[in-house]
Amino acid sequence: MKATRGKKGEVIRSGKFLRLVIRDGWEYVERVNCAGAVIIVAKTDDDKLILVEQFRRPVQKFTIGFPAGLVGDDRGQHGESVISAARREMIEETGYCPSRLRVLFTGPVSAGMCCDIVTIVHASGLKKVGAGGGIDDHENIQVHEVPLKSIDLWLKRKARSGRLVGPNIFAGLYFLEHWVR
Repeated sequence: MKATRGKKGEVIRSGKFLRLVIRDGWEYVERVNCAGAVIIVAKTDDDKLILVEQFRRPVQKFTIGFPAGLVGDDRGQHGESVISAARREMIEETGYCPSRLRVLFTGPVSAGMCCDIVTIVHASGLKKVGAGGGIDDHENIQVHEVPLKSIDLWLKRKARSGRLVGPNIFAGLYFLEHWVR
């Protein structure tokens, strides 16, 4: 396959959603269909953390994480803001609509492997408006409402049962304790 030029380097291979790029001798992945990613740290008024569980093909396991998604990844969403994406993803994945959203932090997902930048958003004032679970059959998301006072034990049980717990959960817990007032 002949390599082509991408926005940040030489494209080695390109798919529908991702491309493998080489720049200055470093291979990495870039997305072709979005403007970034958003992770939503959501807590109900009665101190329950909203988490999602779903099967992830790359790791071939069920994972536990925060609601999350891509910014501007669907038709008609070009120019979508991080806040709009967070609201949309919360409703799609969990069935909760937040009345308040606030950006907490922006940074790289895995700076040695991809150029993705993720924004962590705090969601509050949640109102249940739907079932959640994702917008199509391939997502098949299970929503968990876990009391913050028992989150450590709950996560340990999930990990012991073979679920992969996303490390971003621990970052989100830090933000809830130290940055959210």
